[in-house]
Amino acid sequence: MTLSTTDAEISAPVSGVAELAHLGVIRVAGEDTVKFLQGQLTQDVALLGLSEARLGAFCNAKGRMQASFVIFKRSQEEVLLVCSRDVLPATLKRLSMFVLRAKARLNDASAEFALYGVAGNAIELVAGGNRPVWTKADIGAASLVFLHPGAGQPRALWCAPTSAPRPEGPALDIAHWQWLEVRSGIAMITQPIFEAFVPQMLNYESVGGVNFKKGCYPGQEVVARSQFRGTLKRRAYLAHTAGVPVVGQEVFHASDAEQPCGLVAAAAANPSGGFDAIVSMQTSAAADAGEGRLTLGSATGTPLALLPLPYPLLEDI
Repeated sequence: MTLSTTDAEISAPVSGVAELAHLGVIRVAGEDTVKFLQGQLTQDVALLGLSEARLGAFCNAKGRMQASFVIFKRSQEEVLLVCSRDVLPATLKRLSMFVLRAKARLNDASAEFALYGVAGNAIELVAGGNRPVWTKADIGAASLVFLHPGAGQPRALWCAPTSAPRPEGPALDIAHWQWLEVRSGIAMITQPIFEAFVPQMLNYESVGGVNFKKGCYPGQEVVARSQFRGTLKRRAYLAHTAGVPVVGQEVFHASDAEQPCGLVAAAAANPSGGFDAIVSMQTSAAADAGEGRLTLGSATGTPLALLPLPYPLLEDI
């Protein structure tokens, strides 16, 4: 079963400012910063302007994502990578192994920067209005990155030195921000899904998270082959359920009670009831997602109903 866009929405907009304590910051600085990151991430850091930001990932040699980031430059020689705190220490260690003779310094700068999510009408207070997705605005010492909307509400990431004032606006419950994040249709890598997906399995190529024209990076051949040869059989989908989905939990289809067809990549409580989730699963299972055919955790688990994605999927190149 596929729900309409409004079946799992709430009537009132979700608006305000939420502290994002679950995120952290890796700072990369030095004259070789861009060159170094260009050889490690799925994103083209060399083309990234000072008024832009991008989604990107760090993959293993098999193209499986070990971390994903919101990437932006504070200057031509300083780049910040905002990622989930639970994968940050291991990611920093792995990235540091590749520095070698490059003039680039990496450190965990989470204690130096405050991160807030700004949603809905609060963006008007902070920035005077919404801007295109992946635009970066500098507001005093802060960087404000405009993200994909969630549940129709504009969203932005505020990153500023801890000494800077908090962004204006009413407090927003972190649970509401996480719901908007799920409803954006973009899942960030967290520990339970470490190395579970190539970028296309979370639709990263459709939301600007992969640049297929840049040079090599770990796993690049696998990622490119999945795209150009049309071999990708899994995609990310939005779903709603009365159950309680857990990141990393398996999803089953009625056609096969033994083998899961997908995995929960992100989940949050819907303010109107139930839970919404991003599920990466076989495209064949999604195409045959009639009422009760997708279930959570086991073949006899709580049913999942698919929701429309808030962005179009790119066709295979």
